Amino acid sequence: MFGYIPSEYDKKVYAQELRDFLPDKIIDTHTHVFKKEFTKPSTTWVGKVMDECTYENLEQTFLDMLPGKKLKAVMMGLPSRDHEVGNAYIEECINMGGTGLFCTKYDTPLSVIEEAITKRGFKGIKPYPSNRPAYIPLGESRIFDFLPHNQLKLLNDLGTVVLLHIGRDMRLKDPVNVAQLMEIEEKYPNLKLVVAHIGRAYSPEDLGDAFETLKHTKNMMFDFCANTLSEAMEECLKAVGPKRLMYGTDMPVTKMRMRRISENGIYKNIVPKGLYGDVSGDIHMLETENEELTCFLYEQLRAFKKAAENLNLTKEDINDVFYGNASRLYGIEI
Repeated sequence: MFGYIPSEYDKKVYAQELRDFLPDKIIDTHTHVFKKEFTKPSTTWVGKVMDECTYENLEQTFLDMLPGKKLKAVMMGLPSRDHEVGNAYIEECINMGGTGLFCTKYDTPLSVIEEAITKRGFKGIKPYPSNRPAYIPLGESRIFDFLPHNQLKLLNDLGTVVLLHIGRDMRLKDPVNVAQLMEIEEKYPNLKLVVAHIGRAYSPEDLGDAFETLKHTKNMMFDFCANTLSEAMEECLKAVGPKRLMYGTDMPVTKMRMRRISENGIYKNIVPKGLYGDVSGDIHMLETENEELTCFLYEQLRAFKKAAENLNLTKEDINDVFYGNASRLYGIEI
């Protein structure tokens, strides 16, 4: 779908709940831009809700979903797909005035990463748990399995950004993840680390006591991309403050029509019956027939608004989360 076609309910939610809450200038720090031919069929719910998101498509989507706001995005390809093709397309977007991150694998040569940062205009990298040595089970992929120390040292020397999607089945509360995040904080102080999705804490059970440790960090940042758990946003804000949390969407995933619940530590997306094909085998999907649903993005923004109100964030705090922090990190101005 090119752009986004808002329903009457979408328009009502935006006008009554979100438009006046959001600042006029917004930087989306986590978007995926790609062409349909770059992808392959996927059986996961994520693959079922998106097909293509070109640079032009993303710009139109912003206009459709957040009318009246001035927006820019930090873009990357699909980290689980062909990196060479995806990175080449992001480079095209950079040359059109965009901001991009370079998708990497555990064995991407240092010379290739350095060239991407110093000569091709990329602002940092996007590693991913699936891009690990094949002998490591995906659910056991530690950070250093797909983001090795030699890459971290180079990126620390360059003082660049790493947008990190952590792995492992226990997500943010996993003690190995927490320990390795702290090791990165201590060993690589010049690195600009951003932990995506608030460490994939999509259900209350995913949080554990991770922020009891992570609150001692001084440099690490977080984004709340594709996350509708206001509790996770509150815990993150209480631990590190509003100058270290950033807005991101995971676009085009957040075009999805849904709302999210959590049952026994498992997040579930409630979606219109039949809209995304057969979802009966996906533990993260539930269908409904008689419920008016808005989009994933608005549900995410509703959750952040709730967290902001619970913590009495100021307009300046909210502006930092949606614009100021990313502007300073990436050197983007609107």
